[in-house]
Amino acid sequence: MNEKRIHQIFAVSVSLKGLHALFEIVTGVALYLTSTETIVGSLSRWSNREIALERHDWIATHLLRFAEGFSVEKHHFYAFYLLSHGIVKLVLVFGLLKEKLWAYPASFVIFGLFIAYQLYRYSFTHDFSLIVLSIFDLFVIALAVHEYRLLRKRLPTH
Repeated sequence: MNEKRIHQIFAVSVSLKGLHALFEIVTGVALYLTSTETIVGSLSRWSNREIALERHDWIATHLLRFAEGFSVEKHHFYAFYLLSHGIVKLVLVFGLLKEKLWAYPASFVIFGLFIAYQLYRYSFTHDFSLIVLSIFDLFVIALAVHEYRLLRKRLPTH
């Protein structure tokens, strides 16, 4: 595969991470602006209505269980996690797309830490989406390493 194609894949992959970061930021802000009672009440009402229509509705049953265990502490954790995770990721994405040298090693460390945390969470939840996110993060790290090497070769030596 030629360098131009690899760079295009890198740019698209990093841009997708940027879109995901924006989604996390918007979701984190929305959580901060919505009360725990409103979230629990909405999930409970919707789930109960769906379960009344179809007794074994998998999604409604799981959402109802989630709502029953959704505390103020969990609410604040999710809001903080999404907002901070999104902001950090967006800063890295901006730096990578603008070819800022600091962004490459920073992204290796930060995305590596995200992978470690996602795998840690997977050990408790067995949520397959955490594996998918981790694989995508590894893919972006590999592309960023490649881009970083190319960028450093283009820099003038002193």
